[in-house]
Amino acid sequence: MARAIRLARLGLYTADPNPRVGCVLLRDGEVVGEGYHCRAGEPHAEGNAIAAAGNRSRGATAYVTLEPCCHQGKTPPCTDGLLAAGVSRVVAAMVDPNPLVGGAGLEVLRAGGIEVEVGVLQNEARELNPGFVKRMSEGLPYLRCKLAASLDGRTALANGESKWITSDAARRDVQLLRARSSAILTGVGTLLADDPSLNVRLGAQDLFGMEPGGRVRQPLRVVVDSRLRSPASARMLGLPGRTLIACSDQASAGITQLEAAGAEVYVCAGSGDRVDLESLLRHLARMEVNEVLVEAGAILTGALLEAGLVDEIVLYLAPCLLGEDARGLFRLPPIARMQDRVELQIRDLRTVGPDLRITAIPKPR
Repeated sequence: MARAIRLARLGLYTADPNPRVGCVLLRDGEVVGEGYHCRAGEPHAEGNAIAAAGNRSRGATAYVTLEPCCHQGKTPPCTDGLLAAGVSRVVAAMVDPNPLVGGAGLEVLRAGGIEVEVGVLQNEARELNPGFVKRMSEGLPYLRCKLAASLDGRTALANGESKWITSDAARRDVQLLRARSSAILTGVGTLLADDPSLNVRLGAQDLFGMEPGGRVRQPLRVVVDSRLRSPASARMLGLPGRTLIACSDQASAGITQLEAAGAEVYVCAGSGDRVDLESLLRHLARMEVNEVLVEAGAILTGALLEAGLVDEIVLYLAPCLLGEDARGLFRLPPIARMQDRVELQIRDLRTVGPDLRITAIPKPR
């Protein structure tokens, strides 16, 4: 199963919006076939492993990181493939959270005479697909907030200058975060100040598991812009990939112009003069967005954190100081009591070039 999980990681940058899945076929103590799911519409991990094994799959044990699907999608059900291949045993790391499956795939296999076991390295398998699991179980994408700051917690000088706080190595690491994400979310303030591209600028050969010359998937770009101040000349609108601009239901002027420039405009109904952030995220989930990377200023990041919508914080700390007048990480309401502070649990701590990268999750409040 550990090998299957390593195989699944080969689809980290390509499988979206499908889950990253790996499969290993073992017979008489020998690996006879293995595979992973690369792209939506292409064979699933089980199908690739069976194709690699050929006749040797008969009587084998299949180790797969996610319960085999039992419904017809862009590809046939994996349960049918396993039954036809004569696999005698299936070990699944976890039950598929997709309501279309949700244990039904395992029952199909049992009914077909295949021995089934589930729960091997389950936690490690869930970590492969945090966005897919959350989207299927809660109707929300997994929201990862990326921040870069000085050691005194400042993201920019008082005049807004922020290029560059962190090193080339840290910025390249952020490109990997972008590449695995379904969408990148920012606010109109960042758009107006920086005119960012919010695209993946690494080549296929730079992404682990991708063949040189392969297709680099560009995440959906999302701008929170309650009053539709986004200019039709914004750089991101001229780049490959899609851009969605979310506005309040009180904004109307500018929609036609932005759509003519290539944007998709989502009107967040019933939110007054602001964009309802949870409603927006649920809309993104309906668009099959699994993981959202937030690259925004203190107002939007603070609002998301205050609303309890942030699942993970990735903070790059540079070995420098910017002083007390520089801008902070989050704009949050004043906290009068220490017991009301926002607590985080650090999950990973490492250096990236000269910078420190902290990965943390907010503790329930």
